[in-house]
Amino acid sequence: MSGNEIVTDVVIIGAGPVGLFAVFELGLVDLKCHVIDILDRPGGQCAELYPEKPIYDIPAFPEISGQGLTDNLMKQIQPFGAEFHFNQMVTNCEKLEDGSFRVTTDADEVFLTKVIVVAAGGGSFQPKRPPVEDVEQYENKSVFYAVRKMDDFRDQDLVIVGGGDSALDWTLNLEPLARSLTLVHRRDQFRGHADSVNKMRALVEEGKINFITGQLGRLEGENGQLTEVYLKTAGGELGVPATRLLPFFGLTMKLGPVADWGLDLHENALIKVDTERFETSVPGIFAIGDINWYPGKLKLILSGFHEGALMSQAAKRIVHPDEKIVFQYTTSSSKLQKKLGVA
Repeated sequence: MSGNEIVTDVVIIGAGPVGLFAVFELGLVDLKCHVIDILDRPGGQCAELYPEKPIYDIPAFPEISGQGLTDNLMKQIQPFGAEFHFNQMVTNCEKLEDGSFRVTTDADEVFLTKVIVVAAGGGSFQPKRPPVEDVEQYENKSVFYAVRKMDDFRDQDLVIVGGGDSALDWTLNLEPLARSLTLVHRRDQFRGHADSVNKMRALVEEGKINFITGQLGRLEGENGQLTEVYLKTAGGELGVPATRLLPFFGLTMKLGPVADWGLDLHENALIKVDTERFETSVPGIFAIGDINWYPGKLKLILSGFHEGALMSQAAKRIVHPDEKIVFQYTTSSSKLQKKLGVA
């Protein structure tokens, strides 16, 4: 075993509401979790696509926003100390001779785990490529769809394209590091938080960054290294010096590398599971939430919560086969209340 491998009881793929609640249920049975998500924050689709949109079918909450639900779940799981690995995607899963798994991400993190829980909603979020010729040759060299290490953008001529929270947040965070920073959006209105928009405009007024209304046209550079980005603007083509480009063109849903794990799939898009444990066709790999399928499946968050509860009991038997499982209620068990920090 390499010293760089992270050893844990459970790896959860997906930090949406169902993945977060799985941390809670697994924590109640003393299982340690690491959570991996391709996004840069918890909440999955709820927080990324409709953070302020009301949800009306969460038990005991007549109305709650996607972000509000995420915040509450993060507070609820705090006692269990789950570790999160954002901005990365699981690319490989290898089953070892002892029945455990070696899980690898595209950020070169490696996990050794006895249980995998796929809670990736409708699949993993994949960044949409900008409609620019030859963008592939620059990807992961000078064109990036996420920021893994801020220092990679230090002293670079940076162009950020987009009008949502990701574009605005990274404009504000990277401005102190970049040699120059240009924000590009197709119009002078933004979908991000008003506070972020105001801070961005203040930086423009102070001459610390540039803002250009326009769209990506073409890229110039060689051997994967950008030198200039050409924009389509109302005044014609405009060249901007650029050694790094961050295009935030939204996300699309795909099953992703999980499709190659040899799991039985339903219509090539969803993962088949049983309804006793929500285990897949590969023992030790579970799927909960919108990513799974079984007869009568309802794509509801509350269904995913139920699936996570039953999954955790089965996961406990895999990780600690010699320990007896005694079902307890949080309302009456002093042991569980102590774990939750309320006793």
